[in-house]
Amino acid sequence: MPVPPVVLSIAGFDPSSGAGVTADIKTIAAHGCYGTACITALTVQSTRGVRQVIPVSPDSLRSTLEELATDLPPAAVHIGMLGQGEIAGVVADFLEQSELSNVVLDPITRSSSGAGLLDEAGLAVLRTRLLTRADVITPNLNEAAVLTGVKVCTSQEMVVAAGRLHELGARAVVIKGGHLSGPETVELLSFYKDGKLHRQEFRGARLSTRATHGTGCAFASALACNLARKRTLPEAVSEAKQYVAAAMEHAYPLGSGAGPMNHLYRLD
Repeated sequence: MPVPPVVLSIAGFDPSSGAGVTADIKTIAAHGCYGTACITALTVQSTRGVRQVIPVSPDSLRSTLEELATDLPPAAVHIGMLGQGEIAGVVADFLEQSELSNVVLDPITRSSSGAGLLDEAGLAVLRTRLLTRADVITPNLNEAAVLTGVKVCTSQEMVVAAGRLHELGARAVVIKGGHLSGPETVELLSFYKDGKLHRQEFRGARLSTRATHGTGCAFASALACNLARKRTLPEAVSEAKQYVAAAMEHAYPLGSGAGPMNHLYRLD
């Protein structure tokens, strides 16, 4: 039996399993990979929103990352919610020391319900250390605006923001345009290859569904899995987008707020 690629999720714990490490593990399993996880924070939340964030001990985070990297070295890493500067610093130290490949950084600053999920110290670490260590970053429109300081409300402004992120040191950028207006969703991939800048748009029909909780987490972890499975970056982005759309289409009517996707819809 072939050994599946190991994909490490570094993210918060969502007890409703719509986002965070438990959703990542489901996504990783759906892609035929073996998921490991390091929790950055506990949260009190449901489909109705985030009520509380409780960071883990930085020492326990550091020890967990070191233990996992030694025993179960990952072929790819997905970094999600970090919460605060000290936690972000531990993750940055880990990346600098381990030199892992296929690192996908989802620069989460705020939940879809509006709760702040990264403090100013954490944002500084993200900008100056994590962004340059990741192989690809996956901000949504608001996160791209926070990182660059420019308004990002149109597809043209997505291009400008991607350029600013490259100036900050990002190797490859996928700006998620799910909050753009119009009948289509648009993801913009911008990356350098052989010294040349390449840009590619990925479009899809906008779905009428409330199963939107954790879509960014699922996209980023699916992207990491695809990279672990040796897909090219454009292929990995395309397949991740298709996966998220299908998981949304097959969602169960759970919860009274923004419901979870059906990460394991292929098993139905």
